[in-house]
Amino acid sequence: MADISDVPVSVISLAAIRRRRTLLAPHVLVTPTVEVDSARLLPRLGGGSLFLKLELLQRTGTFKARGALSRVLAIAENQRAAGITAASAGNHAIAAAWAARHIGVSAKVVMMASANPFRVARARMLGADVVIIKGAAEAMAEAARLERDEGRVFVHPFEGPYTSLGAAGVGLEFMEQVPDLEAVVVAIGGGGLISGVAAAIKQINPACKIYGVEPEGADSMSRSLTAGRPVAIEAIRTLADSLGAPSAMPFSFALCQAYLDDVVRVNDDQICAGVVVFQEECKLAVEPAAGAAMAAVFGPLRQRLLGKRVGIVVCGANIDAESYGSVLARGQSRVAELLGD
Repeated sequence: MADISDVPVSVISLAAIRRRRTLLAPHVLVTPTVEVDSARLLPRLGGGSLFLKLELLQRTGTFKARGALSRVLAIAENQRAAGITAASAGNHAIAAAWAARHIGVSAKVVMMASANPFRVARARMLGADVVIIKGAAEAMAEAARLERDEGRVFVHPFEGPYTSLGAAGVGLEFMEQVPDLEAVVVAIGGGGLISGVAAAIKQINPACKIYGVEPEGADSMSRSLTAGRPVAIEAIRTLADSLGAPSAMPFSFALCQAYLDDVVRVNDDQICAGVVVFQEECKLAVEPAAGAAMAAVFGPLRQRLLGKRVGIVVCGANIDAESYGSVLARGQSRVAELLGD
């Protein structure tokens, strides 16, 4: 796995972001942005407004398609015959499988035994050879072995310039769709999405605040920013498996350090309540990772966002019906507390 720790964050320039968007344009969707119109939510915004960037409508059901394809398109022709590999709990595996199929190469993706069967099935539907491994560390080690022994190109789930450049298209589109946004809220797993979104938005409008959100049980970026360097956490304890990165990584961390205004934490009950709010007030069925961003808007960020034009990146919706029902059931009794009813 290539060492990119010395790559400067300046490579994610606005010009580079725009070039990457042009390259990806024939392959990914320009996802819509909608303004929330809810009699329950609007009074709680203090005269402000809320806009949703619908990345759940992106290819593969999440923003991940952008970064995965951005990385895969950069593979040299003489390296493509061996195919790609990736390690993931789900969404990145799906996106990597899609990206590989899109350019006509094979994919062997390593997924944790804890991965939702729905996501495993999706990766296989897209043609990936799926290898199931016990845990996150073991999955990364197996992907490294496949890179070494089979010559496959490793597509990292959140780290690297191509990943951040791909994700930056979300921020670029958001600013074109709602130019006067005053704050944008983005859930953080490893930092691949928010690093690109923040880089794009801050270079267009430095006054727009960028807030990250992590689960209390998977807060590697918060801890890293406090420490001033990427750190790992001992264990991942959250139902938002898409946000369960065991550590921050140098490149995405550096971008977050440069561009984020703050990172807040929410607990799993708040995340589930956020999913219910999306369902009932926005008519959207989302996965818990997206629920975390909604929970932050009406939880720890509420006072800072009153009266502002606020955007949420709705990062994905890869969740099966049974799991979704469980999340709704858990969140239903917590919505009043989240919204202050």
